[in-house]
Amino acid sequence: MSKATETINERFVEANGTRIRFWHAGSGPALVLVHGLLGYSFSWRRVITEFARDREVFALDMPGAGFSECRADLDCRLMGAAQRLLAFLNAAEICSCDLVGSSYGGSTAIMLAGLIPSRIRRLVLISPANPWSGIGRKRLALLRNRGISFLFPIVARAARPLHRYFVRRMWGDPKRVTAETLEGYVRPLIRTGIFEHAIKIVRSWHPDMDQLESTLPTIAGIPTLLVWGDKDRVVDLASAQVMAKHLPGARIAIVHGAGHLPYEECPEDFCRIVQEFLSNVRSSDIASPAREVT
Repeated sequence: MSKATETINERFVEANGTRIRFWHAGSGPALVLVHGLLGYSFSWRRVITEFARDREVFALDMPGAGFSECRADLDCRLMGAAQRLLAFLNAAEICSCDLVGSSYGGSTAIMLAGLIPSRIRRLVLISPANPWSGIGRKRLALLRNRGISFLFPIVARAARPLHRYFVRRMWGDPKRVTAETLEGYVRPLIRTGIFEHAIKIVRSWHPDMDQLESTLPTIAGIPTLLVWGDKDRVVDLASAQVMAKHLPGARIAIVHGAGHLPYEECPEDFCRIVQEFLSNVRSSDIASPAREVT
């Protein structure tokens, strides 16, 4: 392995007229990290340096999140997010990459792989949003109510205790959530447009999940690792097995004690699991049944 770099640089690029912020570190084969709904590049701060030992790491703030541009006219469908991610790859001159996506970012990664399978070497999907997870269906239905969806961004921006509640809920052990972590996640949420963008994403959730299901067979040739925390309260762990059936040869790795964000709670275990997959997987592996790694 090459010498580790401690330097993480903040950069900006314009992709199809949209200004996108990203963190960049290391050199070597490209590794792109895609955060989940209401997350941003900050989510990956505990793993970037380790991955940058022998890879060129790009952790972007998706448009509509973090400190990237958040315009009211952004296409909030899942395919729109995938197309913006593709625009980022093109603007950053990333010809091919290993792609890591968390939660809604995992769903975005699936859709991108369906668009450009030849440019995605391997996929790591961390508890990706999917049609088979029963958790949160009542909340999704509530947020699709027009009155609630109008009021939610206004109330949510003003209610920092609400932000902290939802951050803690993503941990397997909420006691592990530090003040620095809470402040980091809350910081961009006060920006106008962030919650509005998230609400628009919720409105197209069901057709987006249908499209995701139909996309899975088209990416079966890409070596894929599914990573889940066994205490995930956001996306059903049971849905990992269903997804694996739609992705022949996909591996499943369970991080014990972790919630929805295993790279936050258990960064060493997470990096080990992902690096072993990226280093050892062979094209012939996709012909094997789904395997669970703990």
